[in-house]
Amino acid sequence: MQIKATMMSLTITIAFACAGAAHAQEQVVKIAHVGPITGPVAHVGKDNENGARMAVEDLNAKGVTIGGKQIKFVLQAEDDASDPKQAATVAQKLVDANVAAVIGHLQSGTSIPASKIYFDAGIPQISPSATSAKYTQQGFNTTFRVVANDIQLGATLGRYAAQTLHAKNIAVIDDRTAYGQGLAEEFIKNAKTNGVNIVATQYTNDRATDFTAILTAIKAKQPDLVFFGGIDASAGTMLRQMRQLGISAKFMGGDAICTSALPRLAGEGLIDGRVFCAIAGGVEASGQKKMDAFKSAYKKRYNADIVQYAPYSYDAVMTIADAMQKAGSTDPKTFLPALSKIKHEGVTGTIAFDDKGDIKNGTLSIYTYKNREQTLLSVIK
Repeated sequence: MQIKATMMSLTITIAFACAGAAHAQEQVVKIAHVGPITGPVAHVGKDNENGARMAVEDLNAKGVTIGGKQIKFVLQAEDDASDPKQAATVAQKLVDANVAAVIGHLQSGTSIPASKIYFDAGIPQISPSATSAKYTQQGFNTTFRVVANDIQLGATLGRYAAQTLHAKNIAVIDDRTAYGQGLAEEFIKNAKTNGVNIVATQYTNDRATDFTAILTAIKAKQPDLVFFGGIDASAGTMLRQMRQLGISAKFMGGDAICTSALPRLAGEGLIDGRVFCAIAGGVEASGQKKMDAFKSAYKKRYNADIVQYAPYSYDAVMTIADAMQKAGSTDPKTFLPALSKIKHEGVTGTIAFDDKGDIKNGTLSIYTYKNREQTLLSVIK
């Protein structure tokens, strides 16, 4: 009996020792997500965060081993409130927290000031949604994005307005953010190239709620299309006020207005076939099955439909994890070169970066709204 008891005790001791050793081999890796969780585009920021969180949960459920260690990924989510100063403060906080990578920020105006801080610290940053060309033109080897940029987006919208919608006289409004101004400038350049007459240019800001004066001035110019470089919250109010003023022109904007929330925000201002927008992304027919599966999983996890860029946040996290596995390390200095050369098959398609950190062969999706639902018109490269 004494021998059996001793053997049992020894077995238990060994078991605990092995469990302790296995536990010791687990490594916690922090991946950050930053976006506006407060303010007028909080619904889009939370959508991006949800996509990143799903990726972290899926990685942990699958079990990832890197460099002989079992990895536990942790998402550190932060709010930049769409404010460049707060974005910089949060960026420094994440550097101090030794995060391995950053997914974000949502907007160009916050991604750009934060990017210098991440670059100085050698921390990779992948934005799932910032489209300003300037973001990846700063010479930072830590800066990436998984969507097309404003040069591509503005060019596509300019051509579409002229060649498909046959607009001749266009009024342009932008909210003076890095995103809104950059997109409007690219749109104007390409619309003019296609023979369009720009009859008015007006400016606002991303917090404004009264556009009556701007729209009244535009109405006098009798445009057949109004282009807006800004966010969906502003676009929704603008569409309401356009209807109140009797402006029957078509309305067009970029990805920041192209959300599932626009019908709610615009109310009776959203008229079938009158609003057009483009998203810097989208899947071709060959990838639709994978995207549908993601949408279903997202709905099950959050009891809500995706707003816009959640799949791109998801892919950004998975791309980081893929680079770590290829490099055999979670150290940013070691896996950063692997990230720059990555070819990751994601939910949104193949993710590979050019020498600036822009996605190669990025797609663009043109949408309109019918019966208060976002309706895809075409996916182009």
